[in-house]
Amino acid sequence: MGQGTPGGMGKQGGLPGDRKPGDGNAGDKKDRKFEPPAAPSRVGRKQRKQKGPEAAARLPPVAPLSKCRLRLLKLERVKDYLLMEEEFVVSQERLRPSEDKTEEDRSKVDDLRGTPMSVGSLEEIIDESHAIVSSSVGPEYYVGILSFVDKDQLEPGCAILMHNKVLSVVGILQDEVDPMVSVMKVEKAPLESYADIGGLDAQIQEIKEAVELPLTHPELYEDIGIRPPKGVILYGEPGTGKTLLAKAVANSTSATFLRVVGSELIQKYLGDGPKLVRELFRVADDLSPSIVFIDEIDAVGTKRYDAHSGGEREIQRTMLELLNQLDGFDSRGDVKVILATNRIESLDPALLRPGRIDRKIEFPLPDIKTRRRIFQIHTSKMTLADDVNLEEFVMTKDEFSGADIKAICTEAGLLALRERRMKVTHADFKKAKEKVMFKKKEGVPEGLYM
Repeated sequence: MGQGTPGGMGKQGGLPGDRKPGDGNAGDKKDRKFEPPAAPSRVGRKQRKQKGPEAAARLPPVAPLSKCRLRLLKLERVKDYLLMEEEFVVSQERLRPSEDKTEEDRSKVDDLRGTPMSVGSLEEIIDESHAIVSSSVGPEYYVGILSFVDKDQLEPGCAILMHNKVLSVVGILQDEVDPMVSVMKVEKAPLESYADIGGLDAQIQEIKEAVELPLTHPELYEDIGIRPPKGVILYGEPGTGKTLLAKAVANSTSATFLRVVGSELIQKYLGDGPKLVRELFRVADDLSPSIVFIDEIDAVGTKRYDAHSGGEREIQRTMLELLNQLDGFDSRGDVKVILATNRIESLDPALLRPGRIDRKIEFPLPDIKTRRRIFQIHTSKMTLADDVNLEEFVMTKDEFSGADIKAICTEAGLLALRERRMKVTHADFKKAKEKVMFKKKEGVPEGLYM
């Protein structure tokens, strides 16, 4: 018993500080309820990883994050662009047959028109599909009008396109202005002004009264009770400033300026010269106020005589058309005419009569005062030496024109340039004067071309 007592005490009691590990959780386990175990994620054997297209097509579970949302918007935008591109391709495929048909119809029209096409004039419309036409090289023809030609634009006198063989009307020329008339219009004003003209104060005053003032202040003539002049003629020796004054008029006025040389009105085929004159004045009337300057009028306005060749008769017909345009049945309105010639004695009297040319302005050779002014104008930009005495050339007895004085100044500058000098001396002017006067009086030296 003595041995069992300690052992009994050891089982039933013990020290107060002694505590078994499981004694503290015993009450907690009693308080908890029974919870069944979680269900397994899969039932059966462990699944193998799938391979092949099915595994690639299977979508993984994706959480709706902001990055995925942005990618979705981007893909939707790409989808919209692809749909729009598909719609465009479909519409192009649908419109291509109509474009091909239009191109085919255009090629058929070109085949019907033929190449090249002749240019003619419509004389008279007979009915909806027939007309009488004429060309510049042949008689009049009764031809047909093709169905694709716009009948509303056809009128007598209009320019048309004709088939090169059957001469049927295949088109209409929209721009009826002759290309030669378009070239005659001065687009850029000349640089010469009234200040560049030496002397000629009386001539400048007369041309201002006859040409510029009626266009700028027509009421002045109405108050006085007179009709302004229709045109002026500038005549005189060659080189006296007729064309230069016309350039100054073109520079100072804002009106349309048309410049023509008399030889341009002489054409090869019959009727083209008068037609060009009519076209010239028609364009001037459309662009009014305008000024028509015809230089070297003696090329077409000579006195009438019994002509024996077709060319001479054509020149006379051109002059008659010019007479009609200057003072015909139709009023010219705000169109002023300036003629220039150095052979006024050869012109036809009908061209110079009052009513057509109301003012005749003569350009004489320059006097001493005018010479001095012309020398000052041409030497104003030249570098002259101290020994230059221009009064010697001003007071000379030789007959100088304005062009001769300009030639003397230019030749003197060339002589100084030949000797590599930057100043023009008095000797250069003397040599230049001798050279210019020799060529003017004697002409080409004898034996030059032998």
